[in-house]
Amino acid sequence: MTQHPQTLGEFIISNQKDFEYSSGELSRLLNCMRLAAKVVNHEIRQAGLVDITGTVGNVNVQGEEQKKLDVFANNVFINALTNRNIVCGIVSEENEEFITISGANNANRNKYVVVMDPLDGSSNIDAGVSVGTVFGIFRRISPEGTPVTMEDFLQPGNMQVAAGYIIYGTSTMLVYTTGNGVNGFTLNPAIGTYYLSHPNIRMPEQGRVYSINEGYYTHFPQGVKDYIKYCQREEEDRPYTSRYIGSMVSDIHRNLIQGGIYIYPKSSEREAGKLRLVYEANPIAFIVEQAGGKATDGYRRIMDIKPQHIHERVPLFAGSRNMVEKAESFLQ
Repeated sequence: MTQHPQTLGEFIISNQKDFEYSSGELSRLLNCMRLAAKVVNHEIRQAGLVDITGTVGNVNVQGEEQKKLDVFANNVFINALTNRNIVCGIVSEENEEFITISGANNANRNKYVVVMDPLDGSSNIDAGVSVGTVFGIFRRISPEGTPVTMEDFLQPGNMQVAAGYIIYGTSTMLVYTTGNGVNGFTLNPAIGTYYLSHPNIRMPEQGRVYSINEGYYTHFPQGVKDYIKYCQREEEDRPYTSRYIGSMVSDIHRNLIQGGIYIYPKSSEREAGKLRLVYEANPIAFIVEQAGGKATDGYRRIMDIKPQHIHERVPLFAGSRNMVEKAESFLQ
């Protein structure tokens, strides 16, 4: 008899013993993210058929124009997490302040907070390009039974208990880690179930792809320019291939599977970088490291940086270990 692949639900239950705090809450939380992602996926699949693409005329806390699907995805994830009484607080790219969840059933007793970018790369949706959701999960440091505080969200990334992303592309995949490797699950849309399709993902130590927006080349630091030229030279196993989708989740996902480096450096236009440390760089760094790769700001390990505020920005060099270390050598 043919054995069916393991479902995400079965996988979470069978691996619950690996969680440091195995009370079932983290399992319920991951299940909640899975369900919300299915709702968002359904809406994205219909994006060309209904009035859900384009902008809503608002600007989010980042000064970026909010897309309709950004707002939709944000509401879906926040409502799912709030209604199931699983977390005590949320930080989202779309909200200026952190969200305290309390009230029903004394939610202040919940142990976890979630940080997320509900829809990364949404500016590409009108062009039919893959987008994604990024999330990180921390165990609260404030006392249970009290409202969450800012410090619960300003923990360094090395305190994450889980992180993941959902990529909505030709297929929909949920990739996550709880600190015991990285596993990927593909959604079967016919029955609405995620199946384990990419067990124990390992990133090659050396890749042949570099992902960076070369349109900003003139604004990059000299070290980054030098690394790009290194990638382009016809020497040894080079030139490398340039592949830049413009949706971080998509670029990271490809490099995670095939090997490569993703770079979003600081520039003369963005001295701090563009990506957000708390809910973009940290979750991606956790996944990349658990797959055997490396993630830094060019000098420091991303997950060792203590955030100063929830929307703090940071440069990111993430991917195959050898490639990240080579890029760093040009910055010294």
